[in-house]
Amino acid sequence: MMRNNTVVIAVVLLATCCIANANASASANEFDGVRTSFNSDWKFSREARGGAEAPQFDDRSWQPVTLPHDWAIAGPFEPKYNARNGGLPFHGTGWYRKRFSLPTDAKGKAISVAFDGAMYNAHVYINGKFLGNRPFGYVGFQFDLSEHLKFGEGESNVIAVKMSPEDLSTRWYPGAGIYRNTWLEINDPIHVGQWGTYVTTPEITDSYAKVAVRTTIENSSDNASNPTIVTSVLDEKGKVVAETSGELAVDGRSIADLNQHLKVSNPIRWDVENPYRYQVRTEVLLSGKVVDTYTTPLGIRTIEYSANKGFLLNGIHVPIQGVCLHHDNGPLGAISNRRAIERKLQIMKSMGVNSVRTSHNPPSPELVESADQLGILLQVEAFDVWKIHKQMVAKSYNLYFDEWHERDVRDMIRQHRNNPSVIMWSIGNEIMEQGAKDGGKVARKLTEIAHDEDPSRLVAAGFNNPVGAIKNGLADEVDIIGLNYKPLMYESVHKEHPDWLLLASETSSVTSTRGVYHFPIEKYKTHDSRHVTSYDLIGPPWAYPPDVEFEYLSRNPFVMGEYVWTGFDYLGEPTPYGGKDHSGDGYWNADWPVRSSSFGAVDLSGFPKDRYYLYQSQWTKEPMVHVLPHWNWENKAGETIPVYAYTNAEEVELFVNGKSMGKKKKGIDKADIHVDFLRWDTEGEKDKVWKSPFRLGWDVEYEPGSIKVVAYTDGEVVAEKEIKTAGPPAKIHLVPDRKEIQADGQDLSYVSVLIEDKDGNLCPNAENLVRFFVDGAGEIAAVGNGNSSTVELFNVDYRRAFYGKAMLIVRSKAGEKGEIHIRAYSDRLAEAKLKIESH
Repeated sequence: MMRNNTVVIAVVLLATCCIANANASASANEFDGVRTSFNSDWKFSREARGGAEAPQFDDRSWQPVTLPHDWAIAGPFEPKYNARNGGLPFHGTGWYRKRFSLPTDAKGKAISVAFDGAMYNAHVYINGKFLGNRPFGYVGFQFDLSEHLKFGEGESNVIAVKMSPEDLSTRWYPGAGIYRNTWLEINDPIHVGQWGTYVTTPEITDSYAKVAVRTTIENSSDNASNPTIVTSVLDEKGKVVAETSGELAVDGRSIADLNQHLKVSNPIRWDVENPYRYQVRTEVLLSGKVVDTYTTPLGIRTIEYSANKGFLLNGIHVPIQGVCLHHDNGPLGAISNRRAIERKLQIMKSMGVNSVRTSHNPPSPELVESADQLGILLQVEAFDVWKIHKQMVAKSYNLYFDEWHERDVRDMIRQHRNNPSVIMWSIGNEIMEQGAKDGGKVARKLTEIAHDEDPSRLVAAGFNNPVGAIKNGLADEVDIIGLNYKPLMYESVHKEHPDWLLLASETSSVTSTRGVYHFPIEKYKTHDSRHVTSYDLIGPPWAYPPDVEFEYLSRNPFVMGEYVWTGFDYLGEPTPYGGKDHSGDGYWNADWPVRSSSFGAVDLSGFPKDRYYLYQSQWTKEPMVHVLPHWNWENKAGETIPVYAYTNAEEVELFVNGKSMGKKKKGIDKADIHVDFLRWDTEGEKDKVWKSPFRLGWDVEYEPGSIKVVAYTDGEVVAEKEIKTAGPPAKIHLVPDRKEIQADGQDLSYVSVLIEDKDGNLCPNAENLVRFFVDGAGEIAAVGNGNSSTVELFNVDYRRAFYGKAMLIVRSKAGEKGEIHIRAYSDRLAEAKLKIESH
C-alpha cells in the first residue's frame, strides 16, 4: 500500500535537509497524500552517550549513513558476539539522527514518520520530544510528528532514534539498527489511515469477481468532515475496470470506516504460474478536490484448506513446495534491499519453490511485494517465543510479550492482509508453551486476534512437541497444525484427528557445504574441516535427508506440503558446529570461526548446493539432470568415488571418459543413503541404510577426465551435464546476474567470480585471493564466497575463492547514470573485466 507520489519535486526535496527554500511558494495541496523516502542524510554513532535526542547535540563526528543500515554487518567477527548470532556486534546501543526542514505551506498537515522495522527496542524523538518506543524489531510502526515540528525558512527539525539490542536476545543473527526503509508522509488532515484499507474478494467466478473494500479514514483536525471516497480497481495496465464512490461522516479527532463493493468482469486470477495483479485506488475528495490517494494491492484468487486434499488455490490442489527463510541477505546483512530479496526469491523459484515461511518473524514489505510479483505463496509468521523464553535466550521477545503481543499481531496482519501471496498466518514457532498447562489459552487469544483482523485466512503454528501441544489443548486452538520434523507421525495424527489440517511446517534440516565431499560416505556429527559433506545426509539429531520427507509426503497426500529448513544459508546458528539449542550458556563458540548456518539448499552468497538440484528434481517439470561430486581428486586414482545423479527424467546414463557405466531408472534403481534420526528406529523404520527412490547412484573407479550424465524420457535425450577434471587455475571469469541496473543507489548486480583453468573449466578446489576494482557509476556493496567458517569481512574489496567461487555485489550510485567498470585481479591469474550499465 502506498500514497500518491506523483508530486516529483516534493518527493525529491523532502528527502533532503533544505526543502524550505525550494518549496516556499508551493501550494498547500501540493503535499497532500505524499509518501516519500526518508532514507538519506542520517548520521549514526555507537559512541553517543546521554543527550543525543536533543536538537542542539553535536553530531558532526558521527558517521553519515543512508538507510536501510545494519550497523553490525561491518564486523569485526569476534567470539564475544557469539557465533550463534553470527559472531557480529549486533548488541549494545546505537543512535541515529537526521536533520530536515519543512516549508511553511506544510503547516497544518498531518505529518508522520514510518519505519518498516528497526532492530531492536527503538525509541524515537523529534526535536527532543519523546514520541514512543517499539520493542519488536520486525514489525512496522509510525509516529505522528505534526505537533512538534518547525516550519519555514531557517527552521530545522531533528529526529533521533535510539536502539539497544541485547545479548542472548535471539537465536540467529538479527541485524542491528534501522535496517528497513523509512518514510515521511504529509497528508491532508482528512486521509486514509495507516494500513487503512482491507480488501477481500468474497465471490469469484470465471465471469465476475466481487471486491469488498473497507476504508478507514482518519481526521486529525478538530472539525467534523464529510469526505467523498472514490474507490477504483485498476488492471495491470492501469485501466479502471470497476469504480464506486460514497460519502462518509468523520468527527474531529476520530476515525471512521466506509464499506464499498465493486464488481470486476472476467477477472484474471492470481496464481503461482500467472501472478496477475490488480490494484485498488482510493481517492479522498473534499469539495470535489482530491486530498489523498492511496493504493492497495489486489490479487483475485481463492484459497481453500482440506483435511483430505491439502491446500487448494483457485480450486486446484497445489502441494506446498516451500522453504523457510530468515530475513538476512548474507554479505549485505539484515538490510531490506529490494533487489537482494527479489533475487533470493527468484533463486528459490528456479529450485521449484512455490511458498516461503517467513521464519520466525514478520517480513519486510519488500519480501511480500516480491512474492506477489513472482507468484510465491507466503506463510507470514509472528513470533519465535511467547511468554516463556527459550533456554539461554532469556532476553528475547518474552520480555515484551504481555504488553505488545496484541498490537504486534494486529499490525503485522494489517500491513500484509491485502497481499495475495499471503495464504496463512503463523502465531508461533516451537514455542515453549507447547508443554505448559495453560499454553492453549495463549494460543486461543492469538488466534482470535488474527481472525478478528482477517477472517479470510487461517492460523497455523509450528510444533516440535506436538504430543505436548495436543495434550494441553494448544493444538486445538489453531486452524492448521504445523509439524516440525515429524514425517513418521503424519499417518497417526491424521488417523486420530481426521478433521485437522496438517502441514509439514519445518522439514529435513540436513546440512551441507557447497563444493565439499568427504569420503567415505558416513553420517558423522562434525568434521575436522569445520565443513559438511555435500552428499546431503548430515544433520543434527532431529534431521533427515530430503528424500525421507518426499517419501512420507507421497504416502500421506492429505498433508498440505512442506517448508524445508532452509532455502538459503543464514548468518548465525552454525549447526552442527559450535553448540546445541537450549543448552549450555547460550554461546556457540566451541568451533570458532564457524559463524553461519549450513542448512540452506543455497549458500550464503546465493550459489546453489547439490541439494538445490535434488529439490529441483522433485519440484520442477523442465527436464534437468545434475551430477556430483566434482572430478578433481588428486592421489585417488583407482579409488572408488560414489557418484550421484538427480533428475526429473525417467532414467539416467553415466559416462566416465566416454565409457558408459550403465543406465538407471529413477524410482526403480534406488540409491543407498544413510538415515538415522530421532524416532527413526522406534516408529517403524529401523534400517540405517535406506534405499532412496529419489537418487541414482554409481560407484566409480576414479580416473581423471570427465563424468557425464545423460537423462532420458521415453527413450529420448532430454538433459545432460558433464564435469571435466580441471587443470591448474589460469583465469578469472566474471558472470553478472544483471548487466543493467537502476541508478537509485540501491539496485544491485551480483557478479559470480569463477576461477577457471585455461579451457574454461571451473577449478573446484581453487582458493585464490581476488581483489576487485570498481569505477564509474557504481561501488562495491559487499563480497562473499559461501564459506561458513571464516572471519573475512564482507565490506572489503577482496575475497578468497571458496571451492572455486566467490561473489562480488555491486551497487549503483544514487543519481549517477553511466557505465560501471569492474576489474578482478589475482596473482598469477589472467585478470577479468566487466562493464555494467546504470540507468
